[in-house]
Amino acid sequence: MKTKKVVVGALAAMLSLSVCSLAPAVAAGETVQVSVGKTNAEAGAAFSVDVSLADIPSSGIQCLDFAVTYDSKVLTIESVEAGSLVKNGADSKDLSASLAPLFEGSVNSSEGWVSAAWSTSTDDASYWLKEDGVFCTIKGKVASGVANGTVADLKIVPIDRETYSKSGVANKEISCGYEKDKKPVKYEVKLTNGSVTVGSPVTTTTQPPTTTQPPTDKIVRGDANCDGGVDMSDVVLIMQSLANPNKYGLDGSDSKHITVQGQANGDVDQDVKGITSNDALKIQKWLLKSISEL
Repeated sequence: MKTKKVVVGALAAMLSLSVCSLAPAVAAGETVQVSVGKTNAEAGAAFSVDVSLADIPSSGIQCLDFAVTYDSKVLTIESVEAGSLVKNGADSKDLSASLAPLFEGSVNSSEGWVSAAWSTSTDDASYWLKEDGVFCTIKGKVASGVANGTVADLKIVPIDRETYSKSGVANKEISCGYEKDKKPVKYEVKLTNGSVTVGSPVTTTTQPPTTTQPPTDKIVRGDANCDGGVDMSDVVLIMQSLANPNKYGLDGSDSKHITVQGQANGDVDQDVKGITSNDALKIQKWLLKSISEL
């Protein structure tokens, strides 16, 4: 898997432990979540899966590249499109954008992988990736005749390339980080793989528990994480539950995912029913004392 983008290759080389004469400074304790979604699609039908980022450290991401492997006998990938997260205006501040796009997605159908890479050479960190959201969207079609129940895994792996042009050293890591004082700073990455399951989702007639809607007299407005107080951690949890529901939604894998009670507490914007980004914004305004009540 070869990337054609010079800037991506250069930054990726700087972030690679195997080619740096001095080990890069690793951002201690800082891990970026990279997650591929899961979906269902009938044989012969189209599908779309988002690849999302979450828990991005405050310093931001200047460079990220990875690949996603798939079973080419089951799936045909047609495109890898930039997500809303990378459409952040960085191309207006990056002189290299006139030579090549900051985001590049490619498909190798013969080997069964797609690659996605984004980087910017601008030093203005306000144009780096800092918010949770969709990094890219993979679109394709399920092959005709595939049996219902077949699961095609979408696995995140390092891009198979040299660490930099003519280095002769194979890349073995997902490049994710930034440059500071001409030295690379590398984040650890935690991966959540996805899949496409052939056939319609299995439905159930099981009735939801009667505790789905918490009593209104127990609601603590703004306390999305149910810790008894209202602060920025409640704002963060609401945004995480929206950007990465597999981990932080009602049935999320993380032990600190949002709960039914937390959603009821966090639903402070009465104009829209249910948890939205407007709820997080209203809590922030209350914390900044720009509004007097939630």
